[in-house]
Amino acid sequence: MQATAYTYDPETRSGQVLLDDGTPVPFDAAAFDAGGLRLLRPGQRVRIETDGRGDGLRITLVTLQTF
Repeated sequence: MQATAYTYDPETRSGQVLLDDGTPVPFDAAAFDAGGLRLLRPGQRVRIETDGRGDGLRITLVTLQTF
């Protein structure tokens, strides 16, 4: 799934992405670390992997979108 980086805190390595429908979804340090990234800037296009649905949707991986 693709999303757009919305917020990122380098101290906690957590933040939020916006899904294509505009829904904000938070991610934690474990999801950020799983993607092997060092930095994330708002507006960057990212690829995410998720677990669960609806209110239980949880991001398990955040990485840069490549073609």
